[in-house]
Amino acid sequence: MNLIHGRRHPASFRDSTGTVFDINGRIVRGLSSEGAQRYFNLKQSGLLQELEQADRIIVSKDIGLMDLSPKYIHYLEHELIPYISYPYEWPFLLLKDAALLHLSIQIQSLERDIVLSDASAYNIQFKGVSPIFIDVLSFRPYKEGELWGGHRQFCEQFLNPLLLHAIIGVPYQAWYRGSLEGIPTELLANLLPLKSWFSARSLAHVLLPAWSQKKFADKRKNKAIQKIKNATIPKAVYKSFLSQLHRWIESLSPKKNQTAWGNYSETRTYQSQELIAKKDFITEFVSKTSPTLLWDLGCNDGEFAELALQNGAEVVVGFDVDLGALEKAVFRAKEKKLNFLPLYQQITNSSPKQGWLLTERSSITDRGSPESIIALAFIHHLAIGHNIPLSEVIAWLVHLAPNGVVEFVQKTDPTIQQMLALKGDIFPDYNEEYFLKLLHEKTTIIKSRTISETGRSLYWYERKT
Repeated sequence: MNLIHGRRHPASFRDSTGTVFDINGRIVRGLSSEGAQRYFNLKQSGLLQELEQADRIIVSKDIGLMDLSPKYIHYLEHELIPYISYPYEWPFLLLKDAALLHLSIQIQSLERDIVLSDASAYNIQFKGVSPIFIDVLSFRPYKEGELWGGHRQFCEQFLNPLLLHAIIGVPYQAWYRGSLEGIPTELLANLLPLKSWFSARSLAHVLLPAWSQKKFADKRKNKAIQKIKNATIPKAVYKSFLSQLHRWIESLSPKKNQTAWGNYSETRTYQSQELIAKKDFITEFVSKTSPTLLWDLGCNDGEFAELALQNGAEVVVGFDVDLGALEKAVFRAKEKKLNFLPLYQQITNSSPKQGWLLTERSSITDRGSPESIIALAFIHHLAIGHNIPLSEVIAWLVHLAPNGVVEFVQKTDPTIQQMLALKGDIFPDYNEEYFLKLLHEKTTIIKSRTISETGRSLYWYERKT
């Protein structure tokens, strides 16, 4: 195979021991001689098989040599992750589970005299709401007496965002997205309340590390820095440190704030018969389209994502801006073991291309196209809530997937009346006639149904080729 047929993954450039390639949808990792040694040591230890069997690390298949680069002496093919997501998109419960998985793997590895070389949150992905580790080259032999080299990275990419939300009540997603390496310890330390100084955990993982970072920022204090580098701890203390941190994170929960749509299932403005009609419509749509990947835009607590999975969708990725609703969606997916990944996303400012060369982290649409979408009680939040022209909303929706279901909510609906009471009716183009004109221009409408007395209507469409 020639190099031209294998595209290096844009996020795979930091590790000199291996590189990930995308070869026509196959995820292949080339290993250098050092990388191959690490991999075969891991395999020989039995840890890799143990983690694979527990579904805690992606399954890797040896495929020997490939003609991609003379730099690599062995290749692996990894199982595919249905949809790549990033820590700044994860609701609190998902980031917490990812942190716990990382620590659990560290503790499990240490039993075999193996450690993880770093603590990057980007080394974890999700299958449904189950976290899974994806970097087989992060494992290296434990050196007797060594400190945890990844502690600062773990704190900034896992612990600090969780503490920001759990203690201060500030969601971390926007800050994290603007600071891809996580939330700096010295900045979080400035925000923690005074009582944190009386917490041994806060002192050990935030306040004292922040103080030491300031103290040793002066490059002339090399002796002090060298003293820290030369420090040693027994393996039992290392393991205890990890276990204590695991217990602390396990005890964290998001500080509760009232959210606009967190109780939508209980407070929605339409009646039970209308809900039945909506469910019947979505059931028929999904049963006949059988999408491999479906996006639920404005997924709320995941009620319709679950319905889609029950009727033929293989994977559902849900997007919502309401963290209270997303928390319920994660609980639903966990409780019912759904292949459903709820992610935080403000669609009017969705995750962009960013990082090195603006390709290291992809936008939501560059990570895989859905075969179907559902956008229920959604478009009026863009058109009226955010003043986005209806023509642009429809063009964007239709561009996302070959088919979908979109709900149109009339201005007479109580929800929109509340929105207009604050802004005034400055939306002459927001009406069903214009909506249908736009939809007809780009799609063929397969089926429609009015489901409420206020005129809420569902439209099942197929994009024109």
